[in-house]
Amino acid sequence: MDKKELALAKHAEWKGKLSIETKAPITNKEELAIAYTPGVAEPCLAIEKDESLAYTYTGKGNTVAVITDGTAVLGLGDIGPAAGMPVMEGKCALFKAFADIDAIPICIDSKDPQVIIDTVYNISKSFGGINLEDISAPRCFEIERTLIEKCDIPVFHDDQHGTAIITSAGLLNACKVTGKKMGNLKIVISGAGSAGISIAKMVMRLGFGEVILCGSKGTIYDGAPYNNPEQQKMAQITNRKKLVGSLADAMKGADILIGVSKPGIVTQDMIRSMAEDPIVFVMSNPVPEIMPDLAKAAGAAVVGTGRSDFPNQVNNVIAFPGIFRGALDGRARKITEEMKEAAARAIASVIPEEELTADYVLPDPFNPLIVEKIAAAVMAEAAKEKEAE
Repeated sequence: MDKKELALAKHAEWKGKLSIETKAPITNKEELAIAYTPGVAEPCLAIEKDESLAYTYTGKGNTVAVITDGTAVLGLGDIGPAAGMPVMEGKCALFKAFADIDAIPICIDSKDPQVIIDTVYNISKSFGGINLEDISAPRCFEIERTLIEKCDIPVFHDDQHGTAIITSAGLLNACKVTGKKMGNLKIVISGAGSAGISIAKMVMRLGFGEVILCGSKGTIYDGAPYNNPEQQKMAQITNRKKLVGSLADAMKGADILIGVSKPGIVTQDMIRSMAEDPIVFVMSNPVPEIMPDLAKAAGAAVVGTGRSDFPNQVNNVIAFPGIFRGALDGRARKITEEMKEAAARAIASVIPEEELTADYVLPDPFNPLIVEKIAAAVMAEAAKEKEAE
């Protein structure tokens, strides 16, 4: 049985990756009266007077909604909300396994951003956080932005920010391995969708250097006729020389290549055209923009992918459990840019500098220090936010 057949067989056996267990014992009339009527009226009345007590008397403070419309599921594309359910269940299982967070999969049968916004907002009181997942660009930007403004709990689009945080952590360590000095580096990002734009924002915030985004039609520059509104915003702060051309043109002399686009679009000659000892993170899944062995043979000093069978896997499970653990425990109302930066630096710090190598710039997802360090960093930023209010 190959892996595809095994996956189908296991999912049929599991009939879903989640189940619900009760914490409250209900084995006799007294326990029933406490867990349900009439006893349940007391916490209800307390929460009516002070809504924050929902964190004391219910599971709200440890519950996250994992929400999709099924329009950008993994590498499968727009397969619809029902077909996206196995992925959402998987994400919920990871929340529980890595950070002991209870997560609920919710698949919305609409592609209308306003319907999605209204739906999520109207159910948000049940949760301590919202994880948006696999929603296509550029709709995902509007949906997340509006929900952050409306909701009083953290809203986080993992496809954007989780990928950006982990990529940035890997790049911080890769620069140490290669000796590249941050500040004047040239970074090319293949893919100008949600992940590419979020990565661009993060590497600029961290001060790596100049960024050039490349979409399917070429470089993103100010005034490019094919820019969508989100790309046009990025064009005003990236590619300051207004380079017009292909990905190959952009990569000449680049120190870092980040791929969140399509399989096989980067050649060895394109890697050879980069600066000395280039850093190459190619994360198209399951087939990257260039296979790691080919990239290394062409001169890449550090290579990362989205795959588990190569070193330096950029896996979102490294980031989101700890981020939500810290946000929930710190009772954060938003996941701020400062929290994202703190999370990236926390991930990078998991590997001691003396242990860093070209094949080890990102920690193994099962390293127990990851969630601990990220959660502590996010909680510290949440505390600063509260002090500033």
